Amino acid sequence: MGIVTETPDWIETHLNYAAEGVGFSRKLVPIHDGRAVRHQMTLDQQGFVLRPHETAVSNFFDSAEVRSIYYPEVEQLLKEATGAAKAVVFEHDVRSASAAERAATGARQAVKAVHDDYTEKSAPERVRLYLPQEAEALLKERYAVINVWRAIRGPVLDTPLAVCDAQTIAEEDIIPTEEGVKHEVYLFNFSPNHRWYYFSAMTTSEVLLLKCFDSITDGRARLTAHSAFDLPAMPAQAQARQSIEVRALVFFPRSAATAASA
Repeated sequence: MGIVTETPDWIETHLNYAAEGVGFSRKLVPIHDGRAVRHQMTLDQQGFVLRPHETAVSNFFDSAEVRSIYYPEVEQLLKEATGAAKAVVFEHDVRSASAAERAATGARQAVKAVHDDYTEKSAPERVRLYLPQEAEALLKERYAVINVWRAIRGPVLDTPLAVCDAQTIAEEDIIPTEEGVKHEVYLFNFSPNHRWYYFSAMTTSEVLLLKCFDSITDGRARLTAHSAFDLPAMPAQAQARQSIEVRALVFFPRSAATAASA
């Protein structure tokens, strides 16, 4: 069961789930504003958490600045947030909802399909690719892939990110695929049991941590289905969403494999 509030603040909109055969199928779903229950959420239960976080980065469109300043900031954040012994950021994407901005900056488009970025196959491949000398030893202990999502400008009123409570996802909902992507990802079958959240009007001083993969199999959240979506009744003059997502490998101390869920 996911978190339930007596008087939830929610909107209803369409998300694109995997369709039988090829392509996607639009499904009308309620998406709850997670701000009222954010302190009840954990990475090990829901698969995502919202955290305050300041940054010294002045220009997220400058890859060199992001790599030199933001990567170490995120690695420190992840160690503090998860208790990990080691965190290694390995890539980032800047996205914009504006076609003109994408053309001008090279930013990518928001992904409006329900998916998760790493799988039982592609997660260990990342460890071997980015940490080849240590990989086999690291893969013997618990590790995770975590996405850190941040608004470059805010508040986010256009094309926010929806995240699904991992406790409401069944094994049969998950579809591994390599079709049209650079490595295996998960798509998802629709289920009315899925409980979706977003965090309204995210600012540039907040980050959303999404657990994309966890090697542990003790009942904790192992993935986070997520998707950009169109916010109903968006203000006509709302600025186009700009965001950055950083993906990191997170390695836990040996005792973490048997530790209680945080």
